[in-house]
Amino acid sequence: MSGDRADAAERLAVRAMQAVLVALLAFTLVRLRVTLALGVAVTLAVTLLPALLRREYHYSMDPLLAFWLTLSVFVHTVGSMGPYEWFGWYDSVAHTASAVVIAGVGYVTLRTFELHSEEIDVPGEFRAVFVVVFVLAAGVFWELLEFGSGALARAVGADAPLAVDGVGDIVNDLVFNTVGAVVVAALGTDYLRGAVSFVQRRLR
Repeated sequence: MSGDRADAAERLAVRAMQAVLVALLAFTLVRLRVTLALGVAVTLAVTLLPALLRREYHYSMDPLLAFWLTLSVFVHTVGSMGPYEWFGWYDSVAHTASAVVIAGVGYVTLRTFELHSEEIDVPGEFRAVFVVVFVLAAGVFWELLEFGSGALARAVGADAPLAVDGVGDIVNDLVFNTVGAVVVAALGTDYLRGAVSFVQRRLR
């Protein structure tokens, strides 16, 4: 598939996911599922971030980055409607998609500071290691947040807002977080050059 056709396919996929989110927002509002509706609304707002950046800052996000950003929040929101419980593999897909975005944030942050300061010179191999470690650290923080929210919910007699399914689930989450990080470290950094340049310009 040529670059232009791939970009068009990615943009179409983003529009399709946004259409599904609009339908879910309408459904949850009609059913008075306020908490779910709020989550869908926030997710829809996140998917509009590339358009906001283009309008306000004249930064055109790479279509592949916009696709992964949309996919990462889309799968979590759709999962909360049932797929997390229906399909055992769904959580792994969601963690991989999220890890790709988090890895991108980590790489852009490191590379921006590296280019912004003459005192920072990071070897290419270390950048890849940093991306993986960054994602794992974020994953551990998330698992601790899940555990803490569960403990607090039990203490006050409420439902836990975040699900904790045991040590096996934590290990599985971290494994697929690593998969997403490795994909970005090995194959995705070229797609992040525009984002690095944009953030670097904003720091000047």
